[in-house]
Amino acid sequence: MGGAAFTGASVAATAVVVAGLALAGGAAAESHRVAGAADAAALAAADTLSGFAGGEPCDRAHRVASAASVGVTICELSGRDATIEVRGTFIGLPVIARARAGPPR
Repeated sequence: MGGAAFTGASVAATAVVVAGLALAGGAAAESHRVAGAADAAALAAADTLSGFAGGEPCDRAHRVASAASVGVTICELSGRDATIEVRGTFIGLPVIARARAGPPR
């Protein structure tokens, strides 16, 4: 009986560790996805500011972010620089990323 209890506890502990690693991996992947969406939205807004694309910069940022299933929470424009903050979710928790794009400084 002692061996069966040890085996059961080992299997349960392994399952908990695997679930935790899967959760951490999913969170990391979502963080990178949201950061990429912020980068793309900032680049789209900066392209509009510099005249490479038509339209309104924040509107373009919203459209790009929406295509990545995240929402723009901040769109700040200064000269030809665009700073964009986006928000996604992972298992109901907010995932926020911020990016700046514009000409080299």
